[in-house]
Amino acid sequence: MALLLRTFTRKGTCLFRPQFGSLYRHAVPMGTTANEEMNTYWAKNNKLNRPMSPHLTIYKWSLPMMMSITHRGTGVGLSGGISAFALLALVLPGNYPYYLDLIHSLSVGPALLSLAKFGIAFPVSYHTLNGIRHLFWDSGKGFKIPEVYRSGYVVIVLSILTSIAAIAYM
Repeated sequence: MALLLRTFTRKGTCLFRPQFGSLYRHAVPMGTTANEEMNTYWAKNNKLNRPMSPHLTIYKWSLPMMMSITHRGTGVGLSGGISAFALLALVLPGNYPYYLDLIHSLSVGPALLSLAKFGIAFPVSYHTLNGIRHLFWDSGKGFKIPEVYRSGYVVIVLSILTSIAAIAYM
């Protein structure tokens, strides 16, 4: 077996260690600890009189900054919500029509129902439209500051309009 492994692997990548009974991947030994590296970094910056990196609170908030944070938040929220929904669908007794009837029996008002629908529709539409905006950026288009702001406002307006349209349609 060891001969077979040596034949099909690159030299130095994997070794068969009989004492461990499994494949062993080589790691480059570290010369210093993380603490020593950090101390070296700060000593170098102090010696060169470099300023400390600014904290988030000193930045002036801009549209691209807020949209980036919102895009990440909607992505995390959507994946968490979908995962929770799927997990609950697997674990809870009953089936989908049972829980749909349960929600209908709560008799919430139309305002609260519309707000809940908007709360579901807006993150989906915003994340999708902003993702399309990012695809344009990946192709190298729309990087000039006026274009970044214009495409940002277009994404926000279209997200609101598509969310309202989704509420009206549901």
